[in-house]
Amino acid sequence: MSKKTVVAPADEDPVAVVAEEWRNWDGLNPEILGLIFVRIPVEEMVSIVPLVCKGWMEVVYGPYCWSEVDLEAWCRRRNDGHAVDMVVKKVVRRSKFRVQRLCVYGMGEKGWFHVAYCGNFLKVLQMPMTDITDKLVSKHIKPLPNLTVLDVSHCVNITSEGLKTFGHQCKSLLHLKRNMPAFEDQLPDDSEAKAIAETMPHLQHIELCFGRFGDSGVSEILAKCKALTHLVIQGSWNVELNGDLAEICERLQHFHSPWVDDDHRFSDMSECSDANFTDSDSD
Repeated sequence: MSKKTVVAPADEDPVAVVAEEWRNWDGLNPEILGLIFVRIPVEEMVSIVPLVCKGWMEVVYGPYCWSEVDLEAWCRRRNDGHAVDMVVKKVVRRSKFRVQRLCVYGMGEKGWFHVAYCGNFLKVLQMPMTDITDKLVSKHIKPLPNLTVLDVSHCVNITSEGLKTFGHQCKSLLHLKRNMPAFEDQLPDDSEAKAIAETMPHLQHIELCFGRFGDSGVSEILAKCKALTHLVIQGSWNVELNGDLAEICERLQHFHSPWVDDDHRFSDMSECSDANFTDSDSD
């Protein structure tokens, strides 16, 4: 509970009048508290907010705070695949598999197993540097009909086959990020670009920095992704943009050619405290 003190103006009454108004913050609707708490960094929400009162603790450990979760900074700082999987598991289970937006870094099979079961609720999934393979994608994924944003950048164990699986199970994809490590002296390979074109026809934004594809792959994407407005292929050195391909690309609302000198690195690891995600419950 909080107390608000009001002092009457001196010209109205020589004696200060004090009014006290008590507000029962812990009695607020859990959904309203959840909307407030999600604006707090996730590590603080887990390690500080539950200590305020029993009501706040129940809200944090309930599903209301876990519809949108950004764990990337914490995962980068922790740099422990097992810990990342444990946190993802707890977050997904606390949300009762209703996570709508999840950002995680370095996730493994156990974390992916739980994410894949979010079904109709999941709308945004950003999981760069995951260790999962094509086989694990196929093994665990369930239909994610409302997923619109997918980031599988730097996921070197996922190939064109894994991208096809995502395309078949995620029919509403609008934004794909598939930025990869820089390569040298590798033969052209259009398989990923063709898999994207064949299974993700509704894409509007595509980021494919340092892809191995060439002109053929770009042509496939432009021909089959009719709604495309943004295409970023910086560092994809096998692309030459011969013929009328360059002109077609330039018609897009936003186009970054292979030779654009921009910085598409992952965001820097932000400073955050190591929240104790793993010892507060045993889910």
